[in-house]
Amino acid sequence: MPNYLMTVVEPSTGPGLAPGQLEQIMKDVDVVHREMHDAGIWVFGGGLHPPATATTLRPRDGDVLVVDGPFAEGKEHVGGFSVIDVPDLDAALAWGRRLALATTIPIEVRPFYDTSA
Repeated sequence: MPNYLMTVVEPSTGPGLAPGQLEQIMKDVDVVHREMHDAGIWVFGGGLHPPATATTLRPRDGDVLVVDGPFAEGKEHVGGFSVIDVPDLDAALAWGRRLALATTIPIEVRPFYDTSA
């Protein structure tokens, strides 16, 4: 079965979450992740620290420059991800919908290249 990446797309700016809201979102996401595990489709996933904790490696003139921070500043950033193994895009989208409802923010669903051939 193909693997799909479901990316949690967090806003980089804005008012932020109300007190206690993140804890509820994490509980709701844990429920969906447990359901994925129970359905046998869970491969891997996790949440990420904020973009300010990132380090970017930029190839330059045959060397690699180490830069603090994300690759580029933007209005959104990757907040976490889940990798699932499902039969097709329709199944991935169904799980993505569930994850979007749990996180209350956008989820990008994207297939991996099939490297088995």
